[in-house]
Amino acid sequence: MPTRYPVPTGVHRVAEEIQRSRFITTVAYAPSVKAARAFIAEMKVEFADASHNCWAYVVGPPGSSGQIGYSDDGEPHGTAGRPMFTVLQHCGLGDITAVVTRYFGGTKLGKGGLVRAYSSGVQYALEALPTREYVPTVDMVIVIAYSHVTPVQRLLPDYEAEVVAEEYAIDVSYRLRLPVEQAPRLHEALVGLTQGAVLVEMEPTSPNKKTGP
Repeated sequence: MPTRYPVPTGVHRVAEEIQRSRFITTVAYAPSVKAARAFIAEMKVEFADASHNCWAYVVGPPGSSGQIGYSDDGEPHGTAGRPMFTVLQHCGLGDITAVVTRYFGGTKLGKGGLVRAYSSGVQYALEALPTREYVPTVDMVIVIAYSHVTPVQRLLPDYEAEVVAEEYAIDVSYRLRLPVEQAPRLHEALVGLTQGAVLVEMEPTSPNKKTGP
């Protein structure tokens, strides 16, 4: 299971016309099932007059299947939501939701045509979708002696750790935020640097994907 993976940056939209029907595909960052469903609801309100608002989402790393969903929204069974989901599941992105809005133009596409239209709409949107890297983080609270402050500060960049809070009293306390994968290595490095004279407490943070763009 990857600890870092690409996710959408915000919302991206494309549109195309296929045999007089207009298809509008909107793709967005979905850090949770709640966020995905909220976005779908938002699209249904924005395009309340559309013939269909079909959707699919994958929450979690690319290719994961633990938190997924899709809907044909009135199109023939299996012609919209499932094909959209298949594209999302194999696109190499995580935490993503897509809504394809259709304004029926009077010409029926048939089941095969619908499958192609809905899946290609998502593929088209993904072609120019801006992305960023999702990195799960953890907070590490450390307590050290003043004599270790400078060496510790020099050590932090090697582990992608940033100081988010600090307190100077009898000892020095730092709250650090760093990638989850780096935490065990930093812990080990701190113990070695201070010859064991360090207190370390781990506090999982809300993943940065929960508060992303």
